[in-house]
Amino acid sequence: MSRNARRGALAAATVALTLTAAACSSSSDSGSSSGPGASSSGSSAFQAQHKGGTLKLVAHAAAGSFDPQVNYTLQYWQLFQSMYDGLLAFKKVGGQESFTVVPDLATAMPKVTNGGKTYTFTLRKGVTFSNGKALTTDDVVASFQRIFKVSSPTAGTFYNGIVGADVCLKTPASCTLSKGVIGDAKAGTVTINLTAADPEFEYKLAVPHAVVVPKDSPTKDAGTKPLPSTGPYMAASYDPNRALKLVRNPHFKEWSRQAEPQGYPDAIDYTFGQTVESEVTAIENGQADWMYDAPPADRLNEIGTKYASRAHVNPLTAFWYATLNVNMAPFNNKLARQAINWAVDRSAVVRLYGGTNLASPACTILPPGFPGHVDSCDYTKGGGTTWKAADLAKAKALVKQSGTAGQEVGIVTQDDDVNKSIGQYLQSLLTQLGYKATLKPLSGNIQFTYIQNTKNKVQLALTSWYQDYPAASDFLNVLLSCASYHPGSDSSINISGFCDKGVDAKMQAALKTSQTDKASADKQWGAVDQTLMAQSPVVPLINPKMIDFTSTRVGNYQFSKQFYMLVGQLWVK
Repeated sequence: MSRNARRGALAAATVALTLTAAACSSSSDSGSSSGPGASSSGSSAFQAQHKGGTLKLVAHAAAGSFDPQVNYTLQYWQLFQSMYDGLLAFKKVGGQESFTVVPDLATAMPKVTNGGKTYTFTLRKGVTFSNGKALTTDDVVASFQRIFKVSSPTAGTFYNGIVGADVCLKTPASCTLSKGVIGDAKAGTVTINLTAADPEFEYKLAVPHAVVVPKDSPTKDAGTKPLPSTGPYMAASYDPNRALKLVRNPHFKEWSRQAEPQGYPDAIDYTFGQTVESEVTAIENGQADWMYDAPPADRLNEIGTKYASRAHVNPLTAFWYATLNVNMAPFNNKLARQAINWAVDRSAVVRLYGGTNLASPACTILPPGFPGHVDSCDYTKGGGTTWKAADLAKAKALVKQSGTAGQEVGIVTQDDDVNKSIGQYLQSLLTQLGYKATLKPLSGNIQFTYIQNTKNKVQLALTSWYQDYPAASDFLNVLLSCASYHPGSDSSINISGFCDKGVDAKMQAALKTSQTDKASADKQWGAVDQTLMAQSPVVPLINPKMIDFTSTRVGNYQFSKQFYMLVGQLWVK
C-alpha cells in the first residue's frame, strides 16, 4: 500500500513548510481521536446515533483499476477495507493493534498442521455478496485461482508458495491449484497447502489481493467495473475521470466487529480532478470532508493555526524513491546508479515534499522503526549512519568513470505538484552530472502501471512504497526480487528490473530463517538491504508522514497503522 501500495499520491507545494509540529494533532498509539462534535472515539460498539449521511472525499486523480486483486494503491486499499473480505483480515482499529490478524470470512484462525505447510479454515455461514449470491467454498477456491489468472502484482511473491503456484505463474489462464487450495462444500472448509512453511502467510491472506470475490468474476482485470463485495459497502458507480460512489451493501450483516465493522456513512462520494489547493478550500468550506492528497505547504500555516483541531499527522512506514532501470543505459552501469545515489540532495527533496515535519531523508530501503532496519547511510558526504549531505564531486567522478556522460535519460513522475517538482529537481541534477535529462509527468491514474511495464522503456521513475504488512520481505522481496520482475506486464512491481540470483538466495535464506528465528531473520534482511544499496537499483529519497485534513462534519477519526484512516468508521453530521 502498498503501499504505491500502495502508491502514496501525497502532494505538497515546493515552498518551505510553515506548519509547526505542535500545530497539528498527532495520533497517539491508540490511533484514534475525537473529531469536532464527537462524543467519544474509537468505541468498540457500534453507535447507531452516528449512522447516516454522505461522506465526501476528494483526490487529484483516481487510482486506476478498481479490481481488488489487481489494484496495488493505498488510495483504494483504504476503501477496500470496508468493501471486500478475505479468510483473514487486519483488525479494524487504530494504533498498534491494527497489525493484528483476525478471522474474517473464516470462523476462526486456521488450524495449521503438516509442519506449518497446511492451513485449514472453516468458512462462515450466511455471508452474502452484494449481488445477492451466497458465499461458498467454490468462491474461495476460484478467488485464489484468479490471483494468478489476472496476474495479480503479488502472485509471484505472496502466493507463490501455494502448491501448484509454480505452474500457475507459467500458464496463468489454466491455473487450478488443484492440490494447493481445496474446498469442501459439505464440511464448509477450505484447505491451503504450501510447499514450505511461511510465517508471513497469515499476513498475506489479510491483504486485498487475497479477498474473496464471486466465482464467476472475470478472469482478467475488471478495471472500472467493480466486483460484488461482501463488506458494508459496494460500488454503485466508478468513472476514473470523474467520481466513485460507494453505497451500503443491502445484504451485509456484521459478523465480526474486529474484522469487518458496520460502516457509519450511508454513502461515500469520492470525486477526482481538483487541484490540491481547491481541495483544501473545499474542506475548509464544508464542501468536502477529507482529501487523499496532502495539503500544499502554502496552506499548512492556516491549517495548523485556524484549523488545527482538524489536522491529524501520523508517521508512516514508507519511503519515496527513484527507480533506476538496470536493464537500460545508462543505469545498466552500476557506477552510474551509484552516482545518482551520491548526487541526490535528500534535504532538498524533503523541502520539496513539504519540510521536516512531513518527511525525513532516507538512506535505506527499509524505513526506520521497521523490522530489519539498520541505521546506515552509504551515500552521504563524510560517511556515517544518517544522511548529512550530497557529494556531487564524487558523483561526477563516477559518471566520468562509467563513460555514460552525455546519454539521454527520461524521468517519469506523477503530474501533481510535489511529484513534478521533485522530478524537475532530478532533471536539473542529472543535467549537472552531464546527462541529457527530460521530464515526463503523467496522471497518477496511469503512472504507476506505466512505469512497471518494460515496453515503455522507463529509465528513471519517481514512486513510493507503503507497507503491506510489518515484515522486511514486504519491501525487499516484493520490490527487488526476480519473482517480482515480469517484463511486458503492467504488474511488474520490481520497476528497476533488478534480478540478482545471489541477492535472491540471501532473501530466500532470510525467509527460511524467519520460520524459526525472527530476530536472526531481521538481521539477515538488514544485510540484504545493505547489499541492495551497494548495487543501487533504487535511490531512497525520503520517509514521509501523512497529514489527514478533515471537515467540521467529521468525527471518530481513527488511524490504522496498517491501512491508515478508517474511512467507513467516520461519523458524518
